[in-house]
Amino acid sequence: MATYTPKNILITGAASFIASHVANRLIRNYLSYKIVFVKGDISSAGLVNYLLVAESIDTIMHFAAQTHVNNLFENNFEFTKNNIHGTHVLLEACKVTGQIRRFIHVSTDEVYGETDEDVIVGNHEASQLLPTNPYSATKAGAEMLVMAYSRSYGLPVITTRGNNVYGPNQFLEKLILKFILLAMRGKTLPIHRDGSNVRSYLHCEDVAETFEVILHKVGCVAGALLPHIRMLMIPGSRHFESEKGKVLSVSNTLRMIVPTSKSFISPLKPSFKFLIYDRTGWIGGILDQLCKKQCIPFEYGRGRLKNRASLMADIQNIKPTHVFNIRVKGVTFNAAGVTSRPNIDWCESHRTKTIRTNVVGTLTLVDVCRQHELLMMNFATGCIFEYNAAHPQGSGIGFKEEGKPNFIGSFYSKTKAMVEELLREYDNICTLKVRMPISSDLNSPRNFITKISCYNKVVNIPNGMTILDELLPMSIEMAKRNLRGIWNFTNPGVVSHNEILEMYKTYIDPNF
Repeated sequence: MATYTPKNILITGAASFIASHVANRLIRNYLSYKIVFVKGDISSAGLVNYLLVAESIDTIMHFAAQTHVNNLFENNFEFTKNNIHGTHVLLEACKVTGQIRRFIHVSTDEVYGETDEDVIVGNHEASQLLPTNPYSATKAGAEMLVMAYSRSYGLPVITTRGNNVYGPNQFLEKLILKFILLAMRGKTLPIHRDGSNVRSYLHCEDVAETFEVILHKVGCVAGALLPHIRMLMIPGSRHFESEKGKVLSVSNTLRMIVPTSKSFISPLKPSFKFLIYDRTGWIGGILDQLCKKQCIPFEYGRGRLKNRASLMADIQNIKPTHVFNIRVKGVTFNAAGVTSRPNIDWCESHRTKTIRTNVVGTLTLVDVCRQHELLMMNFATGCIFEYNAAHPQGSGIGFKEEGKPNFIGSFYSKTKAMVEELLREYDNICTLKVRMPISSDLNSPRNFITKISCYNKVVNIPNGMTILDELLPMSIEMAKRNLRGIWNFTNPGVVSHNEILEMYKTYIDPNF
C-alpha cells in the first residue's frame, strides 16, 4: 500500500466537531507537519488563494460545511453558499495554484437519501445519489464539483462519505447529546416523521483515526482519474467489468473497479513554456517561483526590448509554447519596464530612455510576438487615472478597462498611457494594469509598503491596490486560458497611503 507524506496541510472547518478531533490527532502524532487553519470565510477567493500560496499548502482536508439539518428551516441558502460555493472557490484556488498533491473532500452518507429500517446491505460507493433535503443536496452538489475538477484538471481527490458521528465536544444540538439532556430533564424526545428512519453512528476518535489512515495510506486517487471507468452488473451475480475487459469478483459488498497496474498515468495536462522578460525585476522573480511550484518550464529573455533582432533570436531559440488540444501558440510575459531608479522621478530626467523601454520596447515585443503567433501577457500600470468630475473621490465610481487615461502628471504615466492606447490595435496581448503592488515580502525595495515607508511625505489619496500573492497566480491561469484585452489587475476596493502606513505602524513597527 502506497504511503503519502504531507508537509503543509490546510484543514477547512477545523473548529468543527469532527475536524477538531482530526486536527488534534495529527498535531499530537506528527510534529513535523504544519497544520494551517485560520478564522475566515471559505467563500473568499482572495483569502483562499493567499493561504495556498503563502503557506505552500500541498494537502487539503476539506471539512468546512453547514451541517445541522434543523438549521435548514431558518436559512437554507447558507447551505448553498458554504457547501457548494465555498467548495467551488476552494477547488478553483487549487486549480490556479497547481500545487495540491492530495485533496480529501469530506462528504456524508446522507447523499444516498433515506435508509429503510429492514435494509440488510447498505449503500455502496456507486449507488445512486438521492438526497432528500437541502443539506444533503448541497453536499451531493459539492461532490459533483469535486469529481469534475478531478477529471477535468487532474486534481488528486479522495471523497469520503461518513456516517453520523458522536463523542466529546459535540454540539448540544446533535441527536445523541440532545436526547440525553432532554431525558435527564424528563422532557419528550422529538423525532422526525414516524421515527422509522435508521441511522448508523461512529465515535469521533474512530473517525479521526480513519482520516489519519486515509491521509497517509489510501492509493485510491488514481482510479477516479482514469477515463471511462465503468461498472457492469451481471444479472444474478456480483461481477463488474472494467474498461479493459477484466472481470473481478466481489464477495460481500459492491466496489469501484480501479486499475490493477502499479503505475498511473494522469490525464493529459497542457504543457507550457514561458518566456519572461524581467530577470532582475520583482514581479519576474515572483513569477519565477510560481512557475517552479507549478512545474512550468520557463526561461528569461536575453534580448533587449528595443532590439527586434535579439527578441526574434530569443523566441527562435527558447521556443515558448503551450499545447492543449489546439494549435501551437506561446506565452510571453513582459514584466519589464522603466519604473524607478531610484524612484519614478528618474523618468522625468531620462525621457528618451523611458520612451525607448516603455513605448518602443513594448511595441517591438508585441509585434514580434504577433509575427510568431504568440500571446503576450503585458504587466502595465493603473497609474494613468485621476479623480475627476465623472469619478469623484469617495463616490465609489471606478475607472473601467475601456476608459481613456486622464492622468499625465508624470512622464512615466504619460508613456504608459500612450503605449496602452497603441496596444489596443494588437489582438495578441493581455494587458494587466497593476496599481500599488503589495506582497507579503517586506524585504523587497519594490514592495509598495516598503517604498512609502521610506518617503518623507505621501499623498493621502485612496487608490486601488494589487496584492501580488493573490493575483499573480491568476495571471498564469489567464495565460493558460489565452485571455486577451485590458484588465484592471487590482483587488476590490481602495486604500490610501496613510491607511497603509497606519497598518505598518500597528503590525510591523510601533516606533514608526
